[in-house]
Amino acid sequence: MTAPEALREKVESVGQGHVLAFYDELSSEHQDLLRRQIEAMDFGQLSEWVETYVRRKPKFDLPADVQPPEIVPSDGGPLAKSAKQRGEELLAAGKVAAFTVAGGQGTRLGYEGPKGCFPATPVVKKPLFRLFAEQIRAAALRYGVTIPWYILTSPTNDTATKAHFRQNDYWGFSPKDVIFVVQGTMPAIDFNGKLLLARKYRLAVSPDGHGGSLSALRKSGALDEMASRGVEQISYFQVDNPLVRSLDPLFIGLHDLAGAEMSAKALPKREPMEKLGNFCVIDGKTRVIEYSDLPEELARSCLPDGRLKFSAGSIAIHLFRRSFVERLTADGRCLLPLHRADKKVPYVDPAGGQTTQPAEPNAVKLEMFVFDALPLAEKTLLLETRREEEFSPIKNMDGADSLATSLHDQVRRWATWLESVGIGVPRDADGRVAAAVEISPLYADSAEELRKKVDKTITISPGQNFYLGSRGQIGGS
Repeated sequence: MTAPEALREKVESVGQGHVLAFYDELSSEHQDLLRRQIEAMDFGQLSEWVETYVRRKPKFDLPADVQPPEIVPSDGGPLAKSAKQRGEELLAAGKVAAFTVAGGQGTRLGYEGPKGCFPATPVVKKPLFRLFAEQIRAAALRYGVTIPWYILTSPTNDTATKAHFRQNDYWGFSPKDVIFVVQGTMPAIDFNGKLLLARKYRLAVSPDGHGGSLSALRKSGALDEMASRGVEQISYFQVDNPLVRSLDPLFIGLHDLAGAEMSAKALPKREPMEKLGNFCVIDGKTRVIEYSDLPEELARSCLPDGRLKFSAGSIAIHLFRRSFVERLTADGRCLLPLHRADKKVPYVDPAGGQTTQPAEPNAVKLEMFVFDALPLAEKTLLLETRREEEFSPIKNMDGADSLATSLHDQVRRWATWLESVGIGVPRDADGRVAAAVEISPLYADSAEELRKKVDKTITISPGQNFYLGSRGQIGGS
């Protein structure tokens, strides 16, 4: 069956006729797959991307006047009490939803499957999804409310992620309160402005970046679903950070009292060149400058008291007003800018039909970054957080930001909580925790909650695997 005339005219009119090179030899099923991909594409927008991001290589020019932002201290400052109360009121009223960005695979961890299914805790080996589920359920039980959980998947891991939840009875949630949202994709474009074929019947595409999560909320109908539930605030976090506090009443309250459309948690950098985005202020607007775009001279500059001038690092923990996300994604397009990355993209040669594995970058991938929404917000708020309490991502198989470093940090945090309420934790001669310690968020998701419940007669032995479960039962050996 030959390609429909309208389809052929559509691609040839914009110089992309090569994508139908094998159409006539495809099965009807594969023809349908390719046709749907092509029909879904906005070729006017594609031409704009080619001119703006492919034929020209966008250059980041750092403005002359870059200033550090104002940051609320981690204790919440003078508004701490009223802010926490306000956050708890919003949670109890069902005004807050959790939103986990979980489109990645565990490939870099040596794990086959969605990253959210990766076993990530020191004693029970809970998958990341279970850990977050327990956090969200703990808040729902505390405030006597249903808290919906929105999860961003990708075309690559959507089926496996949903299967994981079904197989585990949705980790205690009602299925109607776990809403999966599939991330969008962007076509891979070679340096001549041509679309690439991943297969004879499929265009080469890649995820549209974590900024695309906002578009996905719109296109999936999730924003409308939130509105029907009365959700006003969206708590955004990424799946690879087991220390994140997914629903922080202090953060929620500060954000709401400030009238902020978007807020973020900021982390003091370990050293000037740490690979975290830098919060700054340009033309009165909060922005994130990537570490690679901040000149070393600025990165190392200090305030009169000796502290780093640009010390606030971005760790992808945000709050959004639902109305702000609606405004950003109105009319079917997202207001976030695109970023170019040059990548090696395997492709099918339209001339010969063979698959080519390029040795050098051959194509442009385009993506959006969620932090680019900050300067588009009318008001923003930054809250400092402590690394030992809320940031230890699992990104790599070994070395920094690996499972080993995260397990160490999880144990250290839980041990600190236990010691703060008067329970002894064994330590070695160097002061390191000498037991594997884990506390279920359903029992306590903070030192403050632990203080209200814990049996202070608990003892922990050196080398023990100690687990404090959801009802206070103690497991381990």
